Amino acid sequence: MTARILVADDDEDIRAYLEVTLQLAGFEVLLAADGVEALQVARTGHPDVVVLDVMMPNLDGLNALRRMREDPRTSHLPVMLLTAKVQTGDAIIGLDAGADDYLTKPFDPDELVARVRAAMRRADTQRTRNPLTGLPGNESILAKLAQLLAAPGGFALLYVDVDRFKPYNDHYGFLRGDEALVALGSLLQAARDELDDPDAFVGHVGGDDFVVLVRPDLAELTAELICGRFDALAPSLYDADDLATGGIEVTDRRGIPQRFELLSLSIGIASTAIRDFAHHGDMVATATEMKGYAKGRRTPGSAYRIDRRAPEDGAEPAVELP
Repeated sequence: MTARILVADDDEDIRAYLEVTLQLAGFEVLLAADGVEALQVARTGHPDVVVLDVMMPNLDGLNALRRMREDPRTSHLPVMLLTAKVQTGDAIIGLDAGADDYLTKPFDPDELVARVRAAMRRADTQRTRNPLTGLPGNESILAKLAQLLAAPGGFALLYVDVDRFKPYNDHYGFLRGDEALVALGSLLQAARDELDDPDAFVGHVGGDDFVVLVRPDLAELTAELICGRFDALAPSLYDADDLATGGIEVTDRRGIPQRFELLSLSIGIASTAIRDFAHHGDMVATATEMKGYAKGRRTPGSAYRIDRRAPEDGAEPAVELP
């Protein structure tokens, strides 16, 4: 099957150049003239890689990238940014916002093709099995969700996210950050293995995002178990001096020091016992919404929120504190 590349650039000549370059390399090319159109095509055209120009009208590449990462339908897509040399600072911000790579204009066409292929290889690896934790990646997660939605009995989706992971990563470095994610992956697998559910599933979406799929009646028990164990684990991830002060201090881009408490988890739960979901993307979106409510808590430590809205309910979620 021919891979699809979405190219978004407001310059018609550059779009045409990119289209020909990628077509000659054997790719199918989808085109967009600005960030708004890029979002629409990304949601409906099912591209394998997105190439976004940073400077575009209506919606620039950086904000289009942020919206893609927030949308369950596009959050998994590899994104490459195109920038002018004077915009490399924007490219760094883009990498921080979730871009996978960037190229500066003018660029060598062979390098563009090579980087697109590299992005696809990385994405293929992550979709089947996450290289860091060894857990099933996006492709396996989506396949499992589709399988469970088609089967009788129902299930619950727990979307697990690490709070304040970026400042932790910035403070201790990527190696310590990776160690924390591996520890969380092991914790989730251990919790799964203790459940009375042979079909329970743990997957690693990427970064600090994980999913756990369990029977609906086990959803809250599982969330409570995970929250309690991670809160017990979190202190071991810190140096003694930082632990004594209750967290870390990280300087932001403006040079202002910020205090951050210990790592914790926010878990959003969507369950087929509450409502029917026509597509797994709807279920992921609901769990993501609940995760946002969990992050909005004012109490320390890990927490979960579960969607209790009946299908006829209004927009305000019925959430319960753990």
